[in-house]
Amino acid sequence: MRVRLSAVRKIFRAALGFVVLLIGMVLAIPGVPGPGFALILLGLVILSAHFHWARRAVEWVKRKAEQAKQKAASFRSKSDPES
Repeated sequence: MRVRLSAVRKIFRAALGFVVLLIGMVLAIPGVPGPGFALILLGLVILSAHFHWARRAVEWVKRKAEQAKQKAASFRSKSDPES
């Protein structure tokens, strides 16, 4: 019984991740209102517990966000007149 419950939870979590990812993809279409990219990221985070490709995608997003943060910080320090 315990093995079945664990398997059902894994299947449910994976299905939930795919559903959230799919909804996010639909909402990311131009002209469709909604938080598409946020839902895509949430779906990937849910799926990353089970799939290596999703884990790699989340890590890629983290790297890109860190690069954007560093670029914004360097831009801000260059344009700050008090520095």
